[in-house]
Amino acid sequence: MAQVISTINLKGGVGKTHTTVAIAEVLSAYRNKNVLVIDLDPQTNATTMLIGEQKWQTLNARGHTLAQLFKDALDPDNASFDLFKTLQKNVSDVREAASIDLLPSSLDLIDVQDRLATIPSGRFFEANPIAILHRAVKSVLDDYDLVLIDCPPNLGIITLNGLRISSGYIIPTIPDILSTYGIPQIVKRIGEFSDKIGEEIEPLGIVISKYRAQSTVHQNTVKQLGQEKDAPCFKTVIAESNSISGSAETVPGQRTIKQKYGYRGEPENYLALADEIWAKL
Repeated sequence: MAQVISTINLKGGVGKTHTTVAIAEVLSAYRNKNVLVIDLDPQTNATTMLIGEQKWQTLNARGHTLAQLFKDALDPDNASFDLFKTLQKNVSDVREAASIDLLPSSLDLIDVQDRLATIPSGRFFEANPIAILHRAVKSVLDDYDLVLIDCPPNLGIITLNGLRISSGYIIPTIPDILSTYGIPQIVKRIGEFSDKIGEEIEPLGIVISKYRAQSTVHQNTVKQLGQEKDAPCFKTVIAESNSISGSAETVPGQRTIKQKYGYRGEPENYLALADEIWAKL
């Protein structure tokens, strides 16, 4: 049975997508896990990191992204989403990470999100706007050891679709005031959502990313987060790194995981984080 977790923060630029993709790649490369990445973020960063912009543009033009799934919910009489044409197999330019699949995102999700609350209820009132993703992907979830859902930086209907199929979530954050401000709201709202649907969605932990050891703000914020009761902090801290920042750029052909993330322990650090997450699951 697949483990399904979401990555979420209400603020962008905190390392959410980098964390999602890196966890997928190290678990595939070092732990031989079959991983599915579901990209629900309209920014499509996880998608382009894993398959490149050119391939994404081709898929988007053909309607083979998750945007089509949500468009179909708005116009079920003209539905055209095809799960198996949309599901991209063996993605990632990391040579060792050969067991990662992807359900790609699209910029078109921006236009769709606000309209989803108005979807037709269906003949038997079966059309639930927060269950669109679950209905579409439930047949393939158990083909994987881990499903990682990269959520948009909000708690709208598309994010709730991801949380609906998740048993837990992680909150990547830069340890500063603006990036951590919304964490209590995330935990509170997801807890309320979990209660309403009668399914446990556990806050697995806060991931400290882009950490600068020389910053007193970062040092103090990490200490404060360690004392918070909203969600625990993972022990592994992801330091700020030029090589990690550059890992978002796809390259022709393939590269090793160290070529992508760096030779100063960055892949091993992500693996330590992934092992912490897996232990909790």
